[in-house]
Amino acid sequence: MTATHATRTGLHLRIIARVRAVGRCLQAFAPAVDLGVRLFVASVFFRSGLTKIATWSSTLSLFENEYAVPLLPPEFAAYLGTGVELLFPVLLVIGLGTRFSAFVLFVFNIIAVVSYPDLGAVGLRDHQTWGLLLLVTLLHGPGKLSLDHLVARRFPVP
Repeated sequence: MTATHATRTGLHLRIIARVRAVGRCLQAFAPAVDLGVRLFVASVFFRSGLTKIATWSSTLSLFENEYAVPLLPPEFAAYLGTGVELLFPVLLVIGLGTRFSAFVLFVFNIIAVVSYPDLGAVGLRDHQTWGLLLLVTLLHGPGKLSLDHLVARRFPVP
């Protein structure tokens, strides 16, 4: 082995060690980022639910005249949609049944896009962003700052 080769090998090992150290440092932020994603997406859906209950007659009118929810009567769709927007974001924030909540909101998000033909490009982009963030939570899980994590630590599955 030549001196030049040994120097290059040593340099490569130092670079790899530093990259791994940076990775470990970044990993420390993962729980906060997981929580931030959940808070952001939950706030969007929860605020929408609050708007629906604040102006219930307008909500019923929208479901009767604007939204084309497949297979459901408009009044039932209004109650169901509002319930989903008020319950599942809370579960998402506290991290209880997180993957199930993310799944429900992910499907709800798709139905919202399909049901509202006048959504427009900006609205579609917003729904795509929310869907992507829900998919991240669905696939990655809630992270360490969640009740799911506490329950799993307290009652490990054999």
